[in-house]
Amino acid sequence: MDYLSSLNEPQYEGVVNTEGPAMIIAGAGSGKTRVLTYRIAYLIKEKGIDPFNILSLTFTNKAAREMRERIESVVGNDARNLWMGTFHSVFARMLRAEADRLGYPSNFTIYDTEDSKSLIRAIVKDFGLDDKVYKPNVVLNRISGAKNRLVSWQEYTTNPLYKADDDTAMKPEMGRLYKTYCQRCFKANAMDFDDLLFNTNVLFRDHVDVLNKYQHRFKYVMVDEFQDTNVSQYTITKKLASVSQNIAVVGDDAQSIYAFRGANIENILNFEKDFPDLKIIKLEQNYRSSQNIVNAANSVIDMNKSQLKKTVWTANDEGSKIELIKSVSDNEEGRFVSSAIFEQKAQKGYASSDFAVLYRTNSQSRAIEEALRKSGIHYKIYGGLSFYQRKEIKDLLAYLRFVINTNDEQSFRRIVNLPKRGVGVASVEKMIVAAFEHDIPLWEVLTNVEHFVSGRAANAVKDFVTLIKSFKISVETKDAHEAASHIAKNSGLIKELYDDKTIEGLNRYENVQELLNAIKEYVDTPEVEEKGIGAFLQEVALLTNQDNENDQNTDFVTLMTIHSAKGLEFKNVFIVGLEEDLFPSQMMLSSRADLEEERRLFYVAITRAKENLYFSYALSRYRYGRLLNCEPSRFIEEVDPSYLKVNTRYGSREPKLGQSFETPAVSSRYARNLVQSRKAQTKKPLQYHKPSPDFKPSDTSELQEGAKVEHPKFGFGKVAKMDTDGANRKAKVIFEDFGEKTLLLTFAKLRIVE
Repeated sequence: MDYLSSLNEPQYEGVVNTEGPAMIIAGAGSGKTRVLTYRIAYLIKEKGIDPFNILSLTFTNKAAREMRERIESVVGNDARNLWMGTFHSVFARMLRAEADRLGYPSNFTIYDTEDSKSLIRAIVKDFGLDDKVYKPNVVLNRISGAKNRLVSWQEYTTNPLYKADDDTAMKPEMGRLYKTYCQRCFKANAMDFDDLLFNTNVLFRDHVDVLNKYQHRFKYVMVDEFQDTNVSQYTITKKLASVSQNIAVVGDDAQSIYAFRGANIENILNFEKDFPDLKIIKLEQNYRSSQNIVNAANSVIDMNKSQLKKTVWTANDEGSKIELIKSVSDNEEGRFVSSAIFEQKAQKGYASSDFAVLYRTNSQSRAIEEALRKSGIHYKIYGGLSFYQRKEIKDLLAYLRFVINTNDEQSFRRIVNLPKRGVGVASVEKMIVAAFEHDIPLWEVLTNVEHFVSGRAANAVKDFVTLIKSFKISVETKDAHEAASHIAKNSGLIKELYDDKTIEGLNRYENVQELLNAIKEYVDTPEVEEKGIGAFLQEVALLTNQDNENDQNTDFVTLMTIHSAKGLEFKNVFIVGLEEDLFPSQMMLSSRADLEEERRLFYVAITRAKENLYFSYALSRYRYGRLLNCEPSRFIEEVDPSYLKVNTRYGSREPKLGQSFETPAVSSRYARNLVQSRKAQTKKPLQYHKPSPDFKPSDTSELQEGAKVEHPKFGFGKVAKMDTDGANRKAKVIFEDFGEKTLLLTFAKLRIVE
């Protein structure tokens, strides 16, 4: 059993305690994958369990493939007989074997997202509904959410609560669409991704003999990333393990960040209720990060109320403190990141691949990309396209290009029916062919369209030509930002994106706004003499005209959203855009549950770093075409200041002690606290306050200025100011050891000292 010798004590427990239910709480960087793979290897090699009797469920094919390879290195070819894979792949395999029980042939088709959207689009058209109201994305997300909660179309169409929700959302036909969609899929012998889970639940519910067969086949069930399971996934897993009770789930509630995809954190928080004999094993040693990074992450996640308590620690070196960077603008933030990477590579020999830049939304990548390009640093957008290659960005740029050059064939192809105007592909081809055959400019064909195309398409093209002519006047009389904003609005692009309330739709809308922000910055730059659209387009063309040399290069800086970064690690990590309403997102402040998910996302971001970590925020940022003052994120304040240091090398000059930041809208408490904290660190490290023996949070609904209070971490202080604006009541408290802090009273645990 040499392969077990490398395990620490909790890891060893997680591997060898194979009988009965077990929950392995795995802190970030604690070696959970090793435990899971060795547990399976132990079952096969030491306990003689047939691999056919082991079910292991993951969330990605990559994770399943890597685990299988590791197991195979220990037990040999027997690993190939494991039932191991993603939830969807494993249950599709079951459904193919049992398809006749549900009235499907074994060779049923699996629809991908685009197939589903296409079908929904056809149904909406058949019903004569407004496709701007019943967008495929919106309808599919609603159907998907229902299936993941195990709500059938029959229940959906008869439950008055769902009907009321749809009426409120001004989509009263959603139930009929759900019903028809399911019926059309069934008639086509097709299942979508959600059906693979939903129908497995139906199979087990309606056919007890089938459930019994699989319950006895899978004597051992294991689930990775358990905190990411939804209701449907957990229900299947629980049923399969209900006979043997040999279920092991591995996960970390502190890294549950996919509620928007249907993940239900209650699955892991309440797992013990379903399995009372549960053995809980905590993997708390972090092998990835330095002590400062681990301790900072702990100080953040401790703020969450809904969690399974654990104390993550590391035997690694103390490491560097987390560097906090203040920049005047998002462009300066990009320059800081670029400069820091360039310097670290030169001084310490890091490769580009040792760096990652993490942000809350994809639209933030633009300023970072431009700075890296100008520094000649290769980068790659992970889990997404480069900013200027995203469809919505290319769409608006195509409008701008066509207004400038009305003979630009590629731009014409892209925009003539965007948004939809009733100009079909055949009509487009006729007009382009006519331009070639008659050797005349494309614009001449368009302005005389009745000679080449007839009917509805001809009228639509005439309207399009009138629109472009009006845009030309705008371009000739306005600066680049005013003209681009006018075109984005009056073309219909902005409205189409704004009306799409899905996560993807909101991201696309934000990306277009970010492009308009970039144009505004371009216009506002004093060094730029030519403020028109043509000059801006030339700048962008030079910026994005690459020779694909990055395709051959594996050494690049990684740019990604924090959601995409989960499960990855880097020596050096920059978390940028740490500003209120950006991170935490303005959309995640309506409830404690949402705010705690945002805090878990911050925790995930922190724990991606191995050696060096940077927090960055800007005093101003272009959003929605306006230069806005920004306030640093509350999450910065939640990090124990003893793990932070203010960086003055790249960002704006640090204010002197007692001097506030340059922008009045930004509170000076961050400057004072951190400078005071750093000064105090030369004497002794700050330690959290130990609460009084009789500590009990008081009712703060009547809290007044001047009151003396005690905080469980920050100690004793005095209320300097109350902010009672709306439901989010805040108190500014000056603590004896930690200085000034503004606390949200809904969540702060304060004892009023009599």
